[in-house]
Amino acid sequence: MKGECRDVKNGCFSLFYRAVFCLVFIEEKISRRKKRCCLHGDSIFHLGEIVWERLPKSNYLFTFVENINVIMVLTESNYETNRRGSIEVICGSMFSGKTEELIRRLKRAKIARQRVEIFKPAIDVRYSEENIVSHDSTSILSTPVDNSHSILLMASGVDVVGIDEAQFFDEGIVEVCSELANNGTRVIVAGLDMDFRRVPFGPMPSLLSIADDVYKVHAICVKCGHLANYSYRLVDNDKRVLLGEKNEYQPLCRRCYLQELQAREDKEHSD
Repeated sequence: MKGECRDVKNGCFSLFYRAVFCLVFIEEKISRRKKRCCLHGDSIFHLGEIVWERLPKSNYLFTFVENINVIMVLTESNYETNRRGSIEVICGSMFSGKTEELIRRLKRAKIARQRVEIFKPAIDVRYSEENIVSHDSTSILSTPVDNSHSILLMASGVDVVGIDEAQFFDEGIVEVCSELANNGTRVIVAGLDMDFRRVPFGPMPSLLSIADDVYKVHAICVKCGHLANYSYRLVDNDKRVLLGEKNEYQPLCRRCYLQELQAREDKEHSD
């Protein structure tokens, strides 16, 4: 560090580094990244040293630094006490990677040392009774719940709430997600947007309507290789909720879905 930097009185040089951090932080907020700047202390130190050397030294600069220091404290305080909640919905057909994307976002939140709670409907025991497991065997620990109201009771004071297979929850899940987001919680929801008949599934249409961000993922059509939007049921069962895997469902594009549907109807008429 340069000699003149060491001689700055009243810790102004230290304040300047904090001011640089503040400016970067504000810039990050303006760019809508919604997270604190992740620059390490060494990077901030180096950036501050470079900028300091290029600025003329004067009492005005010291006053500016002190004022920026106050702004920084207020900004950080505002960030901590007024978290902005949000609702993110990940939707698509079966085998499209919804759960995988949900797990990816939740793991990143944990790496950032945020408080995370994860929930799934108790009826989903295909892979595990407690874990959320994707089709490619990626998993994360969750809490099975019987109704949406239980989520509200167990998610108090957390930063991020993850909800898988939202289509199986009652309609109250919409109000639960809204209340959590209104209280400053980031809510990440994953679920099927349509059932095997291509009809909007359970509370998903309402969740999509109130979401701050919607991310639709696609599977690959097993017939033609194009993007698949629909979950075609292979077994003869008219129940709307039928937990299954590759033996029960396959992802199809619009054209292949209609072709399969027509072939099934023709077979039924011939019989």
